[in-house]
Amino acid sequence: MLEVGIAGAGLMAATLAPALVEPLFGMTQRKLQYVESNLSTHGEKLTSLDAVTTYNNFYEFGTDKSDPSQRAFTLRPEPWTVSIEGLVASPRRYGVEDILKMHPSLEERVYRHRCVEAWSMVIPWIGIPLGSVIRAVQPLSKAKYVVFETLYVPKQMPGQRTDVLQWPYLEGLRMDEAMNPLTLLSVGLYGETLQNQNGAPIRLVVPWKYGFKSIKSIVKIKFVEKEPPTAWNLSVPSEYGFYSNVNPNVSHPRWSQAKERRIGEFLKRDTLMFNGYGDQVAAMYAGMDLKKYF
Repeated sequence: MLEVGIAGAGLMAATLAPALVEPLFGMTQRKLQYVESNLSTHGEKLTSLDAVTTYNNFYEFGTDKSDPSQRAFTLRPEPWTVSIEGLVASPRRYGVEDILKMHPSLEERVYRHRCVEAWSMVIPWIGIPLGSVIRAVQPLSKAKYVVFETLYVPKQMPGQRTDVLQWPYLEGLRMDEAMNPLTLLSVGLYGETLQNQNGAPIRLVVPWKYGFKSIKSIVKIKFVEKEPPTAWNLSVPSEYGFYSNVNPNVSHPRWSQAKERRIGEFLKRDTLMFNGYGDQVAAMYAGMDLKKYF
């Protein structure tokens, strides 16, 4: 399925090309040029920018929801490179601008965001499909999983001076999950570059999984053969599995996942299987016991 029309993508690529020569990221937010994706979720009210940027989980800056917005000014999002390594044809470091050139245009994707803590948002992300990057770097046939790693610099990320998690933060996807058209590498939201507390300058967005799978401030993408360890699974394996698909039928050991609180709303709503993206992703898990592989 094409995310954008060929003619539109070509026009947008031509429009973006000069801008991508210059660094996109600095300490202030910048407007981004993008096309609207036909993979966006429709018919739901967007969560306010204020809530999206002040109510965050980013334990590298603290465990309170307000900690990231208050403390993440210490993060330096440029210059920034991402090391692509492991079972790949040409492992090397890429600037963020180089990664964005692997797809014809930036796209806006409106996605539901469901936290494992049973709250949710609707966010207009801007980025490119992870699948475009994977195809460009040519992983070897033995590569079955993709591992992501967050920046580890305690001077910039004061939460890393604590043992609340094992650092650096790690996440992973099976190759077919990484290649799914919904999986996004995001560099912005609400029309601008990502703010530090939201994972600047580049993060993952996997909308059918709980939010902690969408790793922030990525510095490494590694292709491996075996299922990799992940941060929350390492810390609390009885509560957080590798897949972590949104599933209202599987409770967290300490709370139900059947309902969720949409930020900005008073009443709770029913949680949707795969966060409402089952038509696009359910086939990947055919035959799997979704209660076992949580």
